[in-house]
Amino acid sequence: MRGLPRFDDPNLLVGAEHFSDAGVYRIAENTALVQSLDFFSPLVDDPFIFGQIAAANSLSDVYAMGGTPLTALSLVCYPDDELELEPLNQILRGAADRVLQAGAVIVGGHSIRDAQIVYGLSVTGTVDPGHFMRNDAATPGDVLLLTKPLGTGFITTALRKNKCPDDVIAAACASMIQLNRDAAAAAMATGCLAATDVTGFGLGGHARELADASGVTLEIDAAALPWLPGGRDLALAGFNTRANATNKASLEAAGIELPGDTATAAMIVDPQTSGGLLLSIPADAASDFVARCADADVQAVIIGRAVERESAALRFV
Repeated sequence: MRGLPRFDDPNLLVGAEHFSDAGVYRIAENTALVQSLDFFSPLVDDPFIFGQIAAANSLSDVYAMGGTPLTALSLVCYPDDELELEPLNQILRGAADRVLQAGAVIVGGHSIRDAQIVYGLSVTGTVDPGHFMRNDAATPGDVLLLTKPLGTGFITTALRKNKCPDDVIAAACASMIQLNRDAAAAAMATGCLAATDVTGFGLGGHARELADASGVTLEIDAAALPWLPGGRDLALAGFNTRANATNKASLEAAGIELPGDTATAAMIVDPQTSGGLLLSIPADAASDFVARCADADVQAVIIGRAVERESAALRFV
């Protein structure tokens, strides 16, 4: 993005700076648009479940800002000259299922013929311009919470190699199709200002972005990090994605030392698909947030705290 023009518009509340999850643009005194898009190739065999995962992943960026999704546009690449259209129909049905659950609508989209299947959504939502979450608002003393377990990269890599047990991929899919709606609502209700969702850069990469944008260091309890069922075994078996190495190199270049435990270190750089929210919440609101999540059947785990800025963005204890 070096050399691109800056957009100096007073209504642009969140742009490309700090690697934010979505853009926020004020259109009225009490209303701002939240906009994002995401798409990727299938990582599971069932096209309906893939559509669900892709939609939940795209919607997550709006939830990470505390927004309410309103509309979505489908982005489709599909080899219709080689495959029947039924799998595409199932992908679209899966996406529609999640968008309907979010209370939003799919208003259209765009498709092209391509050798590789790709699907995702461009999502527009709304938020109060005076009350939303962003990744540059963590404060020393905040408690760090994570709302989904980790390990989707190991699990889907093992699946592609026909080495993933059925119950393990089923648990991972159940997590990936879960919307971050209820976790975001609980965060907004308890006064959270700082959040991001955990996706392709892994927990370590997205935590680093939050720490750098906020000017704090995040102290993370490595032993508290939650695993998806079967994820640790697959990590130890070496089912790493190609992004594990680049995510690890990025953290090491920033002076961040990973834990000594091999599986945990790999988990921290494991790219996630439709991962949970990473939130930095005032300490006096953390228990309320956890209780609200429990009522909504969302797993919220305290994994550390924000402290005054040190030499490195992250410190694992």
